[in-house]
Amino acid sequence: MSTDRSSTPVDATGSDDRRRWKALSVGLVAAFMTLLDVSIVNVAVPSIDRAIHATPSDLQWVLSGYALTFGLVLVPAGRFGDARGRRTAFVVGVALFTVTSALAGLARSPEWLIAARLVQGAAAGIVNPQVSGMIQQLFRGADRGRAFGLLGATIGISTAVGPLLGGLLIELGGEEHGWRWVFFVNIPVGILAVVLGWRLIPARPAGQPDRHRLDPVGVLLLGLGVTLVLLPLVQRAQWRGPGKWVLIPVGLLFLAGFAFWERWYARHRPPLFDLRLFRLRSYTLGSLIGLVYFAGFTAIFFIFTLYLQVGLGYSALAAGLAITPFALGSAAASAVGGRVVTRYGRPLVAAGLLVVVLGLLATVWVLRDSPHSSVPLLTAVPFLLAGLGSGLVIAPNQTLTLSEVPVPQAGSGAGMLQTGQRIGSAAGIAGVGALFFSSLAGSGGDFSVAYRHSLLLAVGIIALALVAALVDVVAGHRSS
Repeated sequence: MSTDRSSTPVDATGSDDRRRWKALSVGLVAAFMTLLDVSIVNVAVPSIDRAIHATPSDLQWVLSGYALTFGLVLVPAGRFGDARGRRTAFVVGVALFTVTSALAGLARSPEWLIAARLVQGAAAGIVNPQVSGMIQQLFRGADRGRAFGLLGATIGISTAVGPLLGGLLIELGGEEHGWRWVFFVNIPVGILAVVLGWRLIPARPAGQPDRHRLDPVGVLLLGLGVTLVLLPLVQRAQWRGPGKWVLIPVGLLFLAGFAFWERWYARHRPPLFDLRLFRLRSYTLGSLIGLVYFAGFTAIFFIFTLYLQVGLGYSALAAGLAITPFALGSAAASAVGGRVVTRYGRPLVAAGLLVVVLGLLATVWVLRDSPHSSVPLLTAVPFLLAGLGSGLVIAPNQTLTLSEVPVPQAGSGAGMLQTGQRIGSAAGIAGVGALFFSSLAGSGGDFSVAYRHSLLLAVGIIALALVAALVDVVAGHRSS
């Protein structure tokens, strides 16, 4: 596979340089808004339950339906942006996200809210690969590292700060209507992003646009595969019995069919996703690190929120504040990591993963005999340490993973990377959450024991990502 990147970025001088950073700022705001909605709704579930009389199954779909459709459209949307221009895809995605946010906030029934969330998730999936593709298109070298550093900070902060912002909005709006403001807050931000995105984001990718068809068979096979893999993971609590897990191997068969189809299709015209990207060690191992890390990383906030709100009776706002040290550490380290990743490479990611593991192990240690009233205080420093490590993982790993991806495949390459992260998140929450609830039952309802046991599993998952990073480091030394 050729890694020709002859397409040049916007001239990094004068007004053009300012324009590309402004375009990135718009993209980051939109990415923050869409990624925030993965976690911000969690703390609104009790209010939604009371307001529209949702069943547990309804609430599960409100939460997991968003993640499902988000992951479903990432690769096709990235490919569309590569072929037809990122500006159109970005603006359409943000506009659709804004409209569905308004519809979700106006919901009068569970069915209305679920439908809005499903389309909202698809809109988020349209937006996010355009941001990564835009960075690939407009930036090179150290500037690309800085840009991905800002994107990494956006991902880390949005994931960690969602419960805090959700708690604040519910506090301000009241128990009855505060949950609606969790959705309404997206409207002014979305309108501004549509206007500025149309003005600032380049209309087409560098070079001639690709006028070929967008591989509908590939879209169908990938969509069925991702759906069947994700469904039992996101519906683990509501679908009783072991039968649901049969869908995962069936989904993997569809994904294998997708791989065979793409290999054949690539002989005739540009495929939905160029499988030759997996010949690049940086892309393959980086995608694996992203998948495994997000399986452990996302689960941390899920079980910590359960521990504080359900187990210890903390308010949504207090639970969100307890997670803030992780968000602050992640934001600070992401900016630094993006600047130095081109100098240190994959060893920087390995170091970050090690720091995350140490920070989370310290969290387990400080909570072993702690009084419930001091949990947020005791976890502040270990979470800050883990957040600093996380900031050295997400942005640098994204930069390194996409570093050799040609610009014409930047959107689809980023889409596949993020699809893996979404699958990893769902799998991690399913596995770590299952251990949390089984430990809770086995310990007679001791939330502290359940949290420590499940957190250790999350640490073990992140340690697997560390192993993958070390493999890449060793392979890099050998090849050099």
